[in-house]
Amino acid sequence: MIYVIARMELNEGCKDAMLAVLEKTVPLVLSEEGCIMYTPCLDVEEDKSEKFLTIVEAWKDRDVHRAHLAAPHMAEFREAVKDLRKGCQVEIIAPAL
Repeated sequence: MIYVIARMELNEGCKDAMLAVLEKTVPLVLSEEGCIMYTPCLDVEEDKSEKFLTIVEAWKDRDVHRAHLAAPHMAEFREAVKDLRKGCQVEIIAPAL
């Protein structure tokens, strides 16, 4: 299993629009083979909750995650959010024990 932590810095005033896009995207991702978890999260610190959105993901393995990235709905997602975020930092990690 692998975990993916995708932390997006949002453009000012774009949180609601980002959540609207994710509301459509999340069910599609959860239906993908090998997807164990795909959970958008907001920062619990109030001063960061409008600036950052993190998606916590769990996948069966790297191959299914690569297939996820190539899925047509993810291309649509990237296009839909390109003006909503400043950038995205992604970490892909695996359990150590």
